[in-house]
Amino acid sequence: MFFDFVGDLFIQLTQFVMGLDSWLQVAALLLVGAIPFIESYLGSFLGTIVGIDPFLAVPAAVIGNIVCTFVLIAVASGVRQAARRGRERPERELTPRRQKVVKYLERFGVPGVALLGPFVIASQITAPTLIAVGAKKSAVYLWTGISIAAWGILFGFFGELVVMWMM
Repeated sequence: MFFDFVGDLFIQLTQFVMGLDSWLQVAALLLVGAIPFIESYLGSFLGTIVGIDPFLAVPAAVIGNIVCTFVLIAVASGVRQAARRGRERPERELTPRRQKVVKYLERFGVPGVALLGPFVIASQITAPTLIAVGAKKSAVYLWTGISIAAWGILFGFFGELVVMWMM
C-alpha cells in the first residue's frame, strides 16, 4: 500500500514536471528532491527520463534533498541539545524503530547507515534519528551528504541509460 502511494506520487510528479517550461523543471526538481522517499535518487531519475540534462537534473535533486535533510539534522541536533541541557537524566526506553537504528549504527557505523538507509527509510528520517540516538553530528552531515549525492548520481546515470535504451 505504501509503495503504491510512492509509485503514484512519482507518476504524478513526472507528469507535473513534464508539463512545465524547461527552466521551471529544474526548479521543480529542487522541490522534488526534498520529498521523503523520492529524494535525490528518484528526483534525478525523474529529471533524466523527462529529458532534463543530467548535469542539471542530478544537482537540482541532490541540492533539494541535501538542504531539506541538513535542516532536519540541525533541528534534531538543537532539540537533542535542549532536551539534555542542564540535566543528567537516565536515557529513556528506545522505540522499536530507534532500537533498529541503534543496532545498525553499532553494526555499520554512521557511513553504513547513511549509505544503506535509503533502501529502508528516507534520509530525512534516518539522519535526524541518528542524531537522536547520539551519533556525532559532523559524521551524520558528512555521510548523509555523500549518500545523497552518490544515490542521486547513480540514479541519474540509470535514468540516462533508460532514455538512451528507449530511443
